[in-house]
Formats: sequence, structure tokens, C-alpha cells
Amino acid sequence: MFVKEIMKKKVISLKKHNTIADALSLLHKHHIRHIPIVDDDQHLIGIVSDRDIRDASPSILDSEINQALLDHTIDQIMSSPVVTTHPDELFEEVANIFYEKEFACVPVVHQKKLIGMVTEKDLLYAFIQLTGTQGPSTRLEIRVPDRVGILSDVSTFFSKRNIKIVSVYTYPTPQQSGFKILVFRIQTMNPMNVIHDIKQSKEFEVVTPMREDNE
Repeated sequence: MFVKEIMKKKVISLKKHNTIADALSLLHKHHIRHIPIVDDDQHLIGIVSDRDIRDASPSILDSEINQALLDHTIDQIMSSPVVTTHPDELFEEVANIFYEKEFACVPVVHQKKLIGMVTEKDLLYAFIQLTGTQGPSTRLEIRVPDRVGILSDVSTFFSKRNIKIVSVYTYPTPQQSGFKILVFRIQTMNPMNVIHDIKQSKEFEVVTPMREDNE
């Protein structure tokens, strides 16, 4: 899955000559947390967050100072340069940026122009799509040896029962080296027969009970 498949294409932006008051108004009106700052050619030159706005906003107890500070231009508080991504970047690579940098959003740039934004919510939705949790399915966790060809071997159990695999992913078992967990979502609401088949194998172990997600 690529960034261009999950990014928001309609991006609300400001120019550097806009004021802090302008940014504050957009944050409230559109219920957003970040505003990219662009030049006349849509080149990204900075970004401001709701935290930047709050830090720059003075106390409401002094109305004269309050208005004077809100009239300052946005370039005085924007962050620059900005970490960006490309529309053809892979979803998991951008997820690493969010994790390592502790970002809440990343602008998407193509040919130096701002064309989109990716937020934490977009990443979460992409994860839901990749794991197949958005539709009715049964989830099975199977402990398997960490060897070449293991996914093909386990998938055979489902194909023999004519069961469609909705999604599959894996995670390690730190407490048991040489093994890993395969997490399958399968399109059946009665997996007892395939569970029985897997349990007959001396090499694989079903480690979690099935769960029907439409309950």
C-alpha cells in the first residue's frame, strides 16, 4: 500500500504572510491539528501545529496584547524545514517516520509541491485495511517454526477446506526462539474443522481461540 492510496488530497494551507489569527480560525473551523505553509507555487516552506498556535496565543486576560500577538505573521512560529514523504512511498516506511520522529502528520510532496497529508488516523485506517478487520472474519493465531516455506505449508490447510484467507501477518515469539506466530483472518464463521486439521499436525499449534468479529 502506497502513501497516495491513504493520504488526504484536499489540504488546507496558508501562506507565510497569513496571521496566527488566520491559523487559529482554520484549526477551529476544520477541526484539524496541523497547517502546512506554502509559497505561491505550492512549494512547502513550513508547518504549524495546534501546539504552536497555543504556545503563541497570549492570555485572554489582556485583550490588547492578545490581538497584537495574533496579528503576527505565521512564518514567525512555523517549523522549517519540514520532514516530508512521497506519494509513491510505502505505507510501512512512513509508519517508521511517525514512530521514530513521534510525528502526528507528514506532508506529501511531489516535484517540490504539496499534494497531500498523511495523519496518524490515516495510518491506523490503513492498518485496519491490511489486517482485514473491517469485515466479518475469524481470527486464528498459529505458532509455527521459523523456517522457509512455512506460510505455504499452513495455507494448505485453508485451501483444502476451501476457506478464503482475508489477511495474514506475523510477529515473533520472544519467549520461544526459533518460532513465530502467524495471524490469519479467514472468511468462515465455523473454523472448527480447519482448527482440527491444524491440531493434527505435530509441527503447528493453534494458540488462540477463534473470534467472530461481527458479534
